[in-house]
Amino acid sequence: MQRLIIDTDTASDDAVAILMALRSPEVHVEAITIVAGNVPVEMGARNAGYTAQLCGREVPIYIGCERPLVREPHWAFFFHGPDGMGGMNLPPPRRPPEPEHAVDALIRLIRSAPGELTLVTLGPLTNVAMALRKAPDIAGKVKQCVVMGGAACTVGNITPAAEYNIWVDPEAARIVLHSGMPILMVGWEHSRGPAALTEAEIEALYALDTPFARFAMDCNRSALEASVKWLGEPGLTLPDPVTMAIVLEPEVCTARGRHFVDVETDSELTRGMTVVDRLGVTGRAPNVEVCWAIDPARWKTVLRRCLQ
Repeated sequence: MQRLIIDTDTASDDAVAILMALRSPEVHVEAITIVAGNVPVEMGARNAGYTAQLCGREVPIYIGCERPLVREPHWAFFFHGPDGMGGMNLPPPRRPPEPEHAVDALIRLIRSAPGELTLVTLGPLTNVAMALRKAPDIAGKVKQCVVMGGAACTVGNITPAAEYNIWVDPEAARIVLHSGMPILMVGWEHSRGPAALTEAEIEALYALDTPFARFAMDCNRSALEASVKWLGEPGLTLPDPVTMAIVLEPEVCTARGRHFVDVETDSELTRGMTVVDRLGVTGRAPNVEVCWAIDPARWKTVLRRCLQ
């Protein structure tokens, strides 16, 4: 049984990743913590709460940091729609968020089960950075931290150099990557090309005729349009679900390696760029495990299983 904490800025692809975890019998989601990113935290909490309710799971949700550490928020409504969920306008979930702040909840939960919890981050790393600043000891108490973020030696999806989650709060990302946590970085690039869901694959998921498949595809309508028209991809890119597929089945990641990774925080040209020393030219000690390749067919099989 995997025990997860999911830290998320819940918009459409985050919701699918959350659903995948909640629909997996070998996984127990201890908590969902909400950070500002794709949408404001109140909206993110609503989207996460509705997703948990759809899955019939009682999961505590904690609202966290309302903005990046030092920068202004930059919402992603342009990609995910006006509510972050493709314009579905979901009702509030029956269970409200918990009163405890997400940063305090992260510290409490990780300290309560040293070496047992996997932290999966699907948004900017503000909550995690704040928790590390407040309680540095939790870096050594996390079983693994799987970060959906960055672009390893490739193009970004918000600027030519940077992936959105890291770009929103690069200062937080730098704190987390240098914290000593056992990190696996899964860049957005693994959702591109053959990993994107084609029109035929989307129709096949709708044909499952389950509430989970309908929800997963409906909430990503805006993301599908943005993926195709803005990014030029062959279909729907789902970086957060790809990352969750690796959490559920590590074999989805077919090539990985440990490297020194840093984050650019000074230059506006390359703000948020994840600089991976793949060849070891800096001589710096590796601090992050990087996913270099995935099995696209296997990730899609994991998704389909979770939506049945």
